[in-house]
Amino acid sequence: MDTRRRQVFWFILLRLIVVTSLVTSAVIIQFSTAIFLPLNPFYYVIIAFYLLTLLYFLFYLWGKNYTLQIYLQIILDLYLITGLVYISGGLKGSFYFLYIFEIIAASILLSRRAAYIITALAAIFFGLLVDGMYFGLVPSLSSTQSMDMSLGQVLNNIAIAWGVFFLVVLLMNHITESLRKTREELLQAQKELEMRSRLAIAGEVAARVAHEIRNPLAVISGSVQVLKKELELNRTQRDLMDITVKESKRVSRSIEQFLSYSAADRPEYTRIDLSALLGETLKLLERSGDLNGTHRVTGNFVGRKWPYYGNAHHFKQIFWNLAKNSLKAMPDGGTLRVDIDNRNNEKIEVKFTDTGKGMAAEEKQRIFEPFFSGFKDGVGIGMAVVKRIIGDYDGEIKLTSEIDQGTEVMITLPCRDPRKRKSLEREDIRERWINC
Repeated sequence: MDTRRRQVFWFILLRLIVVTSLVTSAVIIQFSTAIFLPLNPFYYVIIAFYLLTLLYFLFYLWGKNYTLQIYLQIILDLYLITGLVYISGGLKGSFYFLYIFEIIAASILLSRRAAYIITALAAIFFGLLVDGMYFGLVPSLSSTQSMDMSLGQVLNNIAIAWGVFFLVVLLMNHITESLRKTREELLQAQKELEMRSRLAIAGEVAARVAHEIRNPLAVISGSVQVLKKELELNRTQRDLMDITVKESKRVSRSIEQFLSYSAADRPEYTRIDLSALLGETLKLLERSGDLNGTHRVTGNFVGRKWPYYGNAHHFKQIFWNLAKNSLKAMPDGGTLRVDIDNRNNEKIEVKFTDTGKGMAAEEKQRIFEPFFSGFKDGVGIGMAVVKRIIGDYDGEIKLTSEIDQGTEVMITLPCRDPRKRKSLEREDIRERWINC
């Protein structure tokens, strides 16, 4: 709305500048010639421009329906410009070039369709005025305005003016559309840079925290093992200590994986099986309690290998975050379906589909932003990490979701010719994938 408000303000200001320029020109003309045009009607039209500009400014301060205000201003301008063209003698005058300013304004401030409508109105107003003056339906203000042209000349000049009008709107629509696309791309690029910057900060902070956790965790695990050997424990106590040691090691391994991913060194890439990694991830979710008896996991990943070339830790992180979010979105239970597909050995697709609560438009727009989470207990890092990893593989991630209709997340990863395996030691990791 702020952008539209600024557009209305600048439109009013530019109109004021143009009208003032016309007044200045009229004063100069009045002192240089007395027969160029009837100046009294001209000043009446100029006064009407100024009064309407004041009215437009009051509507602007009112602060509502800016798009409607623009339509109203342009249409009233067309009437006043037609009046100026009439005063100046129709085809004999030169004020019909002012129609072009309204066409340009409509192309910039309104839609493509609206620009064509305004252009058509300008052509109709101008054509009706000139034809009316030629056939005597519109009386001339003075004898100097009578048209001493043939009908063919009149129609030819009208056709030329119309051609100019529509040529201008075609060019302006092309330019404004290109500018809109460029602006959207720049905004998207800016958003990506901000997201990566925030994610980099989050990664640095998380790496420091992970370092701080790893050492005390090792002390806790070692202390429990010592106590287990020195104390006389019953079976339940011994099982609890075993669980503590086992889970401590698991958390330690997760921290090691995270630190390996956060490190500046390039991670190791090998031939992996996406189905196996997905199965391991689901088992971990089952042990953690996130995947319980109320949830059902299906898909074509079971019982088939889906080879890829990459880092196993990366894909475990991807699968963990996507599956955990899907399960959180189904607190009362539901179905999670994971399908993997190979498209003509050119790309591999991994699709997560759940029957959960779905997402609103704002949540879908911000889901990949660091520190934004749709869950109360969420940190907002998982999906940002997923997007970053997929981006490192030159892949794409698309999300489709509706409230109470579930969510679908589609990951698309490119494949590479197996003959390029000879370039495994190259710096560019995008050349290091093999055929899917």
